[in-house]
Amino acid sequence: MTDIRRSILWVIFGFSMVLLWDKWQVHNGNKATFFPQPTEQKAAATGEAGKPANGDVPTPSAVPGAQPTAAGASAPTAPRETVEVTSDVLRLTFDSEGGSLVRADILQHKAATLSSKNQEDKPLTLLTQTADHTYVAQSGLVGAPGSQLPTHKTPMKLVAADKELTDSKNELTVRFESGDVGGAKLVKTYTVRRGGYDIGVKHEVVNTGTAPITPQLYMQLVRDGSTTASETPFYSTFTGPAVYTNEKKYQKIEFPDIEKKKADFVKTSSDGYVAMVQHYFASAWLLGEGIEREHYARKVDNNLYAAGMMTAVGTLAPGEAKAVEARLFVGPQAEKVLEAVAPGLELVKDYGWLTMLAKPLYWLMEKIHGFVDNWGWSIVLLVVLIKAAFYWLNATAYRSMAKMKAINPRIMDMRERLKDNPQQMQQEMMRIYREEKVNPMGGCFPIMIQIPVFIALYWVLLSSVEMRNAPWTMWITDMSSPDPYYILPLVMTLTTVIQTALNPLPPDPMQAKLMWIMPLVFSVMFFFFPSGLVLYWITNNVLTIAQQAYINNRMGVPVKFTIPSFK
Repeated sequence: MTDIRRSILWVIFGFSMVLLWDKWQVHNGNKATFFPQPTEQKAAATGEAGKPANGDVPTPSAVPGAQPTAAGASAPTAPRETVEVTSDVLRLTFDSEGGSLVRADILQHKAATLSSKNQEDKPLTLLTQTADHTYVAQSGLVGAPGSQLPTHKTPMKLVAADKELTDSKNELTVRFESGDVGGAKLVKTYTVRRGGYDIGVKHEVVNTGTAPITPQLYMQLVRDGSTTASETPFYSTFTGPAVYTNEKKYQKIEFPDIEKKKADFVKTSSDGYVAMVQHYFASAWLLGEGIEREHYARKVDNNLYAAGMMTAVGTLAPGEAKAVEARLFVGPQAEKVLEAVAPGLELVKDYGWLTMLAKPLYWLMEKIHGFVDNWGWSIVLLVVLIKAAFYWLNATAYRSMAKMKAINPRIMDMRERLKDNPQQMQQEMMRIYREEKVNPMGGCFPIMIQIPVFIALYWVLLSSVEMRNAPWTMWITDMSSPDPYYILPLVMTLTTVIQTALNPLPPDPMQAKLMWIMPLVFSVMFFFFPSGLVLYWITNNVLTIAQQAYINNRMGVPVKFTIPSFK
C-alpha cells in the first residue's frame, strides 16, 4: 500500500513538472510542448487569410516596410539630419527621414551591469539603429491602393526642436514636417515631459490636394529578433511584440509565429496598446480609449519584425486638417511607472501564469525596501515573512518527516528481512505506520501547497528591473547578475545538501539515490542564476534547516544526516 501511495505521489510530482515545463515554455514565447492550444481566429473582425472584413480599410501589408518608398515630387529637399534631445530620464535621437525615433538612452539605467568587466558609465540604449541591432519607433500614413502618402521613409524637415530641459521648463518639443506627398502633408510633434518615459506624439494631417482623401495613420515598433544579453541557457524571459486589449488582456506574439503568419492576437479594438518587450525594458504605442484601431505584426526584412496599429484619420476635404494624439512609451518595466502611464501596461512586466501571487509579493518586497533601502536585505526579509506565514504548515510537514526518520531504521531492517516476500513486507510496513501513527505522505502535501508561492517569488526577482545594478553587500554589486566568485551558489549547494540529509531516506534504495542526486543537479543551474535568486533560495534553505532541526529536537529525534549508499 505504501509503495502505491509513493507511486501516486511520484505521478503527481511528474505531472506537476510537466505542467510547469509547459507553462515555462509558453511564458518564454514558445509553444507548449505537451498541451498545445489551438490557434483561435477572430472571424468577426477579419475575413479570409486575416484580411479585414471592411474592404475600405487598408491591410497591414499596405504599411511600408524596410525599403524606401517614393517621397513625391514636392517633398522637402532638405538634407537628412538627426536631432538629439535630452530630458532628465531620456536622451532621444530623431531622424528627419520619416521623423522617426531611432535611438533612446535610458539615463537612469547603466548599459553595463556593475558586476561586468566593462565598467563604462554609459546609459542603457534601448532603441537604436546600427549594423548589429535595430529597434526603432516609426509612424506614417497609408491610403488607397496605388496612392502615395507621407510614410516613415519620407524625407521631412525639422521645423523646431528644444534640445534640453531647462530649470524653467517641464517639457520640450520636436516638430517635423513633410512636403506635399500625394496631396497630403504630415506634421509630427513629439512632446517629452520632465520625469516621463511616455512621449506625446501628435500627428497632424493636412489635405494639400484638390480632392478628398481618407488616410490611415500607422504607428509601429520595428525590432530584430535578437534576445537580450541577460538571458542564459538555464533561464530566459520573453522578447517580442505584445498586444493588450480589454477583451483579451495581455497577448504575447512570438517572432517565429510572425514569420509563419500564425500569430494569434486580437486584430481590432478600441482600447489597449501594442508593445515590444524584452527583459527589464519595453516600448509601446498607445492611443486614447474609444479610438478604433487595427493591430498587426509582420516580418518586414530578413530579421526585422514590425508590430503596430493603424487607425483612421477620417475623410479630409481639400484644405482640411485633422490631428491624432498618441503616446509612445520607452522605458524600464518599473510597475509604478507603467501603472501611471496606462491601464494594463504594467503587464509587460510579465510574471506569467502566477501573476495573481506575484504582484502582492512584489508589493510587499517594495514596502520592505522602503524601510531597509537595500534590495538584497529586502529579499531576505521577504523570505523570512513568507516562511513565518507558512510556519505551522511547515511544522506539520516536518513533524511527519521527523516521525518517518525515527522509524526509518525499523523500516529498513524489515525490508531487508522480508525482501523475498513483498506482500508481507507491505502488510508489516502498514502495521508499523499504524502503530506509530505516521502518514508517509504527511510531509509532502504541506510543502506542495507552498510551491506556487515560491515560483511566483522566483518570477518577481527575475523580472524586476530594480534588481539590475542593485548591490547587496561586499562583492555582490548587482543582484541581476551571477555571483562573480560563485560563493553564493556554493553556499546554496551546501545548504541544499544539509537540508536533504535532514530528511528521512525513502525505503527504496533507488528513490533514496534520486532524492540526493536531483537537488545536486538542480544546484548546478544556480551557478548561472542572478545573485538575487540565489540569495532568496539560500535564505529559504537556511530557515527550513533551522525549523526542521528545531522540530526534530523537540520531538526527541536526533539531528543527524542520512546519506544513502551509492555503491
